[in-house]
Parts: sequence; C-alpha cells; structure tokens
Amino acid sequence: MPQLSVKTAEEVYRKPNLLQRIGRQWDIQLMVVPALIFIIVFCYIPMYGVLMSFQDYSLFKGFMNSPWVGMKHFEMFFNAPEFWTVMRNTLVISLLKLGIGFPAPILLALMLNEIGGRVFKRLIQTISYLPHFLSWVIVSGFVISLLSTDNGSVNMLLQALNIIDEPINFLAEPKYFWSILVTTGVWKEIGFSSIVYLAAIAGINPHLYEAASIDGASRIRQMFTITIPSILPVIVVFSILAIGNLLNAGFDDILLLATNPGLREVSEVIDTYVYRVGVLNARYSYATAAGLFKALISIGLLAGANYMARKSGNSLW
Repeated sequence: MPQLSVKTAEEVYRKPNLLQRIGRQWDIQLMVVPALIFIIVFCYIPMYGVLMSFQDYSLFKGFMNSPWVGMKHFEMFFNAPEFWTVMRNTLVISLLKLGIGFPAPILLALMLNEIGGRVFKRLIQTISYLPHFLSWVIVSGFVISLLSTDNGSVNMLLQALNIIDEPINFLAEPKYFWSILVTTGVWKEIGFSSIVYLAAIAGINPHLYEAASIDGASRIRQMFTITIPSILPVIVVFSILAIGNLLNAGFDDILLLATNPGLREVSEVIDTYVYRVGVLNARYSYATAAGLFKALISIGLLAGANYMARKSGNSLW
C-alpha cells in the first residue's frame, strides 16, 4: 500500500512565484501586451536619442559617426543668456499650475458630492468635462476672441461697468499672461481631473456617513472627518505625480497663447525654448541636452516626493 505524503504548512501556504501568477492570469496579462508594446516602441526605444546631447550630431553622419563632445551642450545651455529667465518662467508657471490647478478638481469633486439633485449634478459634471475634449487650438482661439480689443467680450464688459476707459490688449501685456494661462488651464482640465476623486468618494462606505449623521455631525464636519481622509491616499499619489511633472510647465497652451513676441520674457519655458532654439534652428544636440536636463530634474523631484510620501504610508513604491 503506497504511503501518503504529508504536506507541511510551508508547502500548503507557499506564495506562488511570478511565473505561476502570470500563468494563472494569462488571459488578463495578454490584455496588457499592446500597452507594453506601445510604451516600449514610443517611450523606451527613442531614449537611444539622448546620445545626441553628448555629440555634435549631424543628420548625414548619424549616431555612430557624429563626433563626441562630452558635456559641451550642457555647458552651453547653462551659460546661455536666457537660461535663468527660462528656469524662472518654468518654475513660476509650474508652481502656479500646481498650487491652483491641483486642488481645484479636488474641491470640485467635494462640491459635486454635496449636490443632492441627481439630474443637476450630472449636468454640472458634463459641462465641466467638455473643455477637456477640446484641443488647445480651439481653446486658445476662444480665449483670444474673449480678450480681443476688437469686440472682445471681456473688454466690452469692463467698459460697460466703467472699470476701464479703453480696451486692454491682455495678450500683449506680460503682467497678465501668467494669470490668463493658469486660469485657462484650470478651466480646461478641472472637470476631467475630478473624475478620479469622484470615483474615490463613491467608494466610501455610506454607513460611515450614516453613523456620523446620527452622532450629529454636519455635512461640513463629515467632509473633513470622512471624505477627505478616505480619499487622502489618492490625493497623495497624484500629488507625487504632479511634483514629478513640476518642470512640465506646458507647451501647446504657451505656444498658442504667447504668439506676441513681447511675451517671451514671461512665457519662454524649457519646452518652448527647446522647440524654438533647438528644433527650429536645427540644433538637435543642444535641444536634446536641455530636454535631458529637464528629465533628470523631474526624476529627482519624483523620487524626493515619493520618499516624503512614504512616511505617511501612501507612496508609489
């Protein structure tokens, strides 16, 4: 009579390894393959191009035959007369977008959560979502028309209220540009960005609100003691990503709204500088060096933000 083997507790409760988990979920893992291919082809393979920043790259010589110059283009970028202006504009615009644009969708989600009427709530959500699906070409044209000195709605309203006597060319005055840029960006993205926070709020156990209501907590009190703490992990994760993208001050919006050369002093950021000086003037190595510098700083900011968030138990890794 064969002897039956007795499995130990370690063998019974042994966690399956990575290959075993993938084998059990092969159908789900297969759905990820197109996304992985897309990322590899369009994100990782082009990273080979960063070699240009260490070369005097020539289209005719290619990567292999272009001469190596080390840190030459990085030194040129750091010593460029526009460097500090570009960095100042990049940081100021990014911090304004972070300080105003990041909490705005959170506040919108909290306010929408307090709306009782279902039809009215969906109407507000739809209206706030729509601008996200408009391209920056359309949005910039809309803003330019509103702020136009020739029958622009804003100037007409200010004149009707006797606030100004003559129309103001808002898109030619540097002192107005940052506020116009940030306001337009918030208006365009606030609705769509609030979706993830609304989804997080929808996942909160309703019994928590019922218990708080029985204890006499007001809606404001419930918001600060239940809603915000419950969605805090989501807020932390998105704040980490936002800090990592701190040097991405924008490109399409700035390029389309800052068409007036007089705004270059306040509108030139790293991305537009790379496009104008590096790409339009065919200085590919110089443009790559500036872009690589921005990428390295962004990685450092992302790692630092994640390290700080890890102390609260809510981090990306």
